[in-house]
Amino acid sequence: MTPPPSPLTDEPSPPADEPSPPAGDTAAPARLAWYRRKWVVIATLGLSRRLPDDRRRRRKVLRRLVVAAVIALAVTLAPTVWLRASAAGRLVSADRAPAADVAIVFGAQLENGGKDPMSFLRNRLDTAAALVASGKVKALLISGDAHGGSGNEVKAMSAYLAQRGVDPSRLVLDPYGLDTYDTCRRAHDVYGVSRALLVSQDVHLYRAVTLCRGLGVDAWGVPSGCHGCQQVTIWYNTARDVGAAWKAAWDAIRHRPPAVQSPPDPAVERVVAAHTA
Repeated sequence: MTPPPSPLTDEPSPPADEPSPPAGDTAAPARLAWYRRKWVVIATLGLSRRLPDDRRRRRKVLRRLVVAAVIALAVTLAPTVWLRASAAGRLVSADRAPAADVAIVFGAQLENGGKDPMSFLRNRLDTAAALVASGKVKALLISGDAHGGSGNEVKAMSAYLAQRGVDPSRLVLDPYGLDTYDTCRRAHDVYGVSRALLVSQDVHLYRAVTLCRGLGVDAWGVPSGCHGCQQVTIWYNTARDVGAAWKAAWDAIRHRPPAVQSPPDPAVERVVAAHTA
């Protein structure tokens, strides 16, 4: 005989003689689910406590890296900043340059087997020729390496200027201007130059003006620009000048003699006198 339905569920009650499932069979899954929920909560709480610490550590490391990078950059650029500050206000265009007896033209690499100046040097020589034509200067001191890796710089420079109509009698050649410092030092010590316009690209002129002034030459820089130069060449020379600034600072501090020492030469004085009205 089937028992009557339960008043709460309207479902028939199980037969009185049908055994109930053991209590452990339903309690074990319930306990397992509870423990799982408990460990999820514990793990979540533990992770939430650790994440702020991890973020703080990462931020601290990042701050230290940024500070180290800033310090390294400041140290790397310190000589460049010094050169630019020392030459501030000393770079002027050709039409605004003050009059001087002599302009110093710095050598650079050649092409075509050492016969022709490359773009950097061509622009310098064109600017120097314009200074002579305008009457700003009376003489050009052509300074470069006569035994350079790309050829005889001063020979190619003087030939180029002659092609541009510059009277060769206005040129004085210094074949031992092996670098910027040597050019400035020899201009003062060997050729007796005390005031000059310096002709080069602006990225180089800061270094040249600072070095020449430190060696006793009242120097003004006349930027030549770089028409026809490839952008990669400009970038390369700009980056190269950062390293060259360290050498310039070291040369200025120790006030070294030029690589090649020569007795005094009155050639510049004679050219100026010959072209003074």
